[in-house]
Amino acid sequence: MNQTQDNRILEHLKKGQTITALEALELFGCFRLSAVIHRLRENYEIDTNFVTKNKKTFAEYVLIGEKK
Repeated sequence: MNQTQDNRILEHLKKGQTITALEALELFGCFRLSAVIHRLRENYEIDTNFVTKNKKTFAEYVLIGEKK
C-alpha cells in the first residue's frame, strides 16, 4: 500500500474536491484510484457518482465524512 499516495488523495478529498481516475493519474500518478478509495472507505464514507461526458461514463468520488 502506498500510504503517501493514499494520504495525498485523502487530503484532496478533505478539501471538498471530487476526484476521478484521470485526475488521480494526472495529479498523483495513481493508476488504481478504485483501490485507494477501497482502502480509504475503511475509515471514511465516500460516495461514488457516475458522470457521463462525451458518451463515456466514469466514477467520480466525493468524501462525505469520517465513519463513527
